[in-house]
Amino acid sequence: MTRETTSFVYVTYIRSTPQKVFEAITKPDIAKRYWAHENVSDWKPGSKWEHIRANDERTVELVGKVVEISPPTRLVMTWANASQADDPTKYSRVTFAIEEYDAMVKLTVSHDELEAGSGMAKGISQGWPAVLSSMKSFLETGTGIDLFAKPKSA
Repeated sequence: MTRETTSFVYVTYIRSTPQKVFEAITKPDIAKRYWAHENVSDWKPGSKWEHIRANDERTVELVGKVVEISPPTRLVMTWANASQADDPTKYSRVTFAIEEYDAMVKLTVSHDELEAGSGMAKGISQGWPAVLSSMKSFLETGTGIDLFAKPKSA
């Protein structure tokens, strides 16, 4: 039986440089300032990476491997909940494509090989827009957005 998969693509334009965008993704001390998590790896093909909550508990929430890396324009990695790390069918793939675009950067995040209808597919469709909006705000103003904000009551 073949599992049905889906994908999610998000594109944003950031007044920054490819190097700064790439570092915002791969440098833990920068990522925690807009994502509330650190992406930790030695960033070599085949190396593991961990998505660690930037708090006292330092919970590893996501794991994967670096598939491809070409600083500062491309990063491809596998992605799974840490609790499902032992199940190869639970992994999806994230590609960050960073393109210089006049005086800004076009960032395309493609998250594919997602199990259709899964909690991960639902979660990332809400998570990526918030995280990437926060990254954009951080790189342009020095301050990320509140990723835990809730809608105001009508």
